[in-house]
Amino acid sequence: MSGLLALLDDVAAIAKVASASIDDIAGQAAKAGAKAAGAVIDDAAVTPKYVHGFQAARELPIVWKIARASAFNKIVILLPIAMLLSAFAPFLIPIFLLLGGLYLCFEGAEKVYHWLVPHDTLSKIDPVTTPLEATHLEEKRVKGAIKTDFILSAEIMTIVLSNIDAGSPIWMEAAVLGLAALAITAAVYGAVALIVKADDMGLALAENARLEPTRRIGRAIVTGMPGFLKLLTIVGTAAMIWVGGNIVVHAVGEMIWHGPYDLIHDIAIGAAALAPAAHGFVGWLVTAALDGILGLAIGFALIPVVGAVSHLRGGPAAEH
Repeated sequence: MSGLLALLDDVAAIAKVASASIDDIAGQAAKAGAKAAGAVIDDAAVTPKYVHGFQAARELPIVWKIARASAFNKIVILLPIAMLLSAFAPFLIPIFLLLGGLYLCFEGAEKVYHWLVPHDTLSKIDPVTTPLEATHLEEKRVKGAIKTDFILSAEIMTIVLSNIDAGSPIWMEAAVLGLAALAITAAVYGAVALIVKADDMGLALAENARLEPTRRIGRAIVTGMPGFLKLLTIVGTAAMIWVGGNIVVHAVGEMIWHGPYDLIHDIAIGAAALAPAAHGFVGWLVTAALDGILGLAIGFALIPVVGAVSHLRGGPAAEH
């Protein structure tokens, strides 16, 4: 009997350790995933345009195709690469972070440039006359979305890896990366599915709801979605530029030069001292604003460079 009790006690102790490990994995995944907010928001803001113009019956299948490929890329391709980097070449992580930050700055600045000099970058289609069997155009859109998602997913996984607690065992790093990858994919494409179907849901409420307040909500959703999508694009672009600038500042500081980081830090502390009642928020706001300004400047500087390289290679400049 005493042996059985000792065994049960050991099982309980192991269960406690396992529970603590699960909590630690979930906590680290949530913390690291939050650090990738800029790329995550950008992913959610970018994807709806790839289903724009298709008949309603094809919207969710297209989102599912992209989501499935995104999960595959993160778990099967990017997670093992991240593990190899962590185990054998951790010195490369800041370099990949820097490249990812530069990419975010470039993409954000390119979007701002497109707002200033508008031009359409997607194939024009008529949702009324485009048949459901127009697979060629659908496949082209899906491939473009998966390519964009792969780049953003690589940034997200690198950011998550860089924010895992130092000294964590490799199995925990893999678990945190895997959990963050699945949670981010589910959150992004769940949100995308809701966004692309919101107007249909609003129309259904407006036409079929029994109560007038519910019908009003439906009409408000239908009329408000275009503005919401524009706001989402603006928020995604701002987050991308801010996070890109922040990543560049930290990566450069970690590798070669602390000057930009120290300057932004000192300015933020000085500004926060002027508002002691809200010093935390003011410090964060000033830091984010300066990171964003720097990120936008870097992005604008990269636009002609990327254009020149693309021209030499005989292809169009990279576009979202």
